[in-house]
Amino acid sequence: MTRPSYDNRLRPILLGIISALFFAVTFVLNRKMELGGGSWLWSASLRYLFMTPFLLAIVISRRNLRQLIAAMKQDPTSWLLWSTIGFGLFYAPLCIAAAFSPGWLVAGTWQVTIISGSLLAPLFGSRVPLKGLAVSLVILVGIFVLQMEHAQTLSVTQVLFGVVPLLVASFAYPLGNRKMMALIDGRLDVFQRVLGMTLASLPLWLVLSLIGLGTVGAPSQGQTVQSLIVALSSGVVATALFFRATDLVRKDPVRLAAVEATQSAEVLFALLGEVALLSATLPSPLSWVGISIIVGGMILHSAAHGLSVERDKLRK
Repeated sequence: MTRPSYDNRLRPILLGIISALFFAVTFVLNRKMELGGGSWLWSASLRYLFMTPFLLAIVISRRNLRQLIAAMKQDPTSWLLWSTIGFGLFYAPLCIAAAFSPGWLVAGTWQVTIISGSLLAPLFGSRVPLKGLAVSLVILVGIFVLQMEHAQTLSVTQVLFGVVPLLVASFAYPLGNRKMMALIDGRLDVFQRVLGMTLASLPLWLVLSLIGLGTVGAPSQGQTVQSLIVALSSGVVATALFFRATDLVRKDPVRLAAVEATQSAEVLFALLGEVALLSATLPSPLSWVGISIIVGGMILHSAAHGLSVERDKLRK
């Protein structure tokens, strides 16, 4: 029996929201590691070093490693370039930002990737999805309201090193992700793609590890354990779910923008995580207004996603 089209329509959105929950672990634990004296060099590199054996085990168990290696050998330069951009220029700046800003601000500012991803559409032969972009702006307004009162207490240094790296990351992540989707064109599954990009970005993580050893010494046991949790939760589970969601809608800019917009839920999950683990204060009434706007924007994006599906059906 065929599932209703409504379920199929919501599947990418639901996968995106679940991935946002696991991604939020990154913002909370990275901040916790920084507050505990850990270096961003280890927070960044340990995640991908820990991800590698787990992903290898998954791909080998599915008997897909040989296919991945063959695909990487066809164009190693592209794998190295776009993996370093998509993973390296995404996660290293994210960890730098955690050293200067609280987790809620990092999670909030990171949502600019919703706009960044839409603006990249012309690089892939598509027009900027203006309707989706308009809804994304609603989400960003909500994020601005959510962060507004807190941002008044931040120094110029916190803003500079907490925001600028995130702007770089916001373009690097969707750019690397989409370039790799175009390169493999559906020939590899999600776990193969995540493993391939992890392997191709290892040179960067090994260099950062050596720099870390030479400057701050080996990571503490606490940072090592927390980095392992981030690797499993955010690096393996969340990345696989998000990549699967984007794979399902990779040929439709509007639907792709809707899936990427689900990552705004990271703000809510990160906020709850900081309250639970870092004793952060509960949101003020103004912050709850921002949260409501964000949720409303996500609903609008989901609606636009559904209308795009129905429009395609009418054309057929």
